[in-house]
Amino acid sequence: MIENALQFSHTLLAEVLTDHDHVVDATMGNGNDTVFLANKVQPHGKVYAFDVQKQALDKTKQRLLEDGLTEQTKIIFDGHENLKNYLAENEPIKAGIFNLGYLPKSDKQLITTPTTTKQALETLLNHLVSKGRILLVSYYGHAGGKEELTMLDNYCQKLPQEQYNVLRYQFINQKNRPPILFCIEKNVTIIFLKSSSFYNGSILLFLKSIIL
Repeated sequence: MIENALQFSHTLLAEVLTDHDHVVDATMGNGNDTVFLANKVQPHGKVYAFDVQKQALDKTKQRLLEDGLTEQTKIIFDGHENLKNYLAENEPIKAGIFNLGYLPKSDKQLITTPTTTKQALETLLNHLVSKGRILLVSYYGHAGGKEELTMLDNYCQKLPQEQYNVLRYQFINQKNRPPILFCIEKNVTIIFLKSSSFYNGSILLFLKSIIL
């Protein structure tokens, strides 16, 4: 059976995560993504999990405690737009995930917005390592959701293909506006260094390629 957007986001994350990676859950919610990430990067990795609603933090903390995953997880009571305040200047991030919209069974007036989502995304891209991935699951059926989806779609289409691969994944024949998944993958960076050496009086030029 074809995976839905949320299921496929976890599949794409699982392909690249190791037990030493640093990752970000930009929208903690009920803790599903936080617990998933913590399981994938334990015991040596680290998860930064953000939310602005106390009920989200309480729920997530309880789930992490029950699963023994508190050591590698940093729970942050703040908006993801302030992500840069919590990462070291050159801290490498292997992956990040967003569930955009509102927290189910909570105040539907508290939603993610185009401005704050874009700020968080740009910070993550600055820290993302080669072969790292950012997953964004966009729920857009609520007031304000279409504007955020439009921003995200436009932003992703403008990312240079030399640096990023971008996937848009969605069902096109389902009712009730099923969520749309975006995956941004950073390409491997190749730097060419030109050097020279002397052999039998001749200058030999060659290129060394270094994969970061």
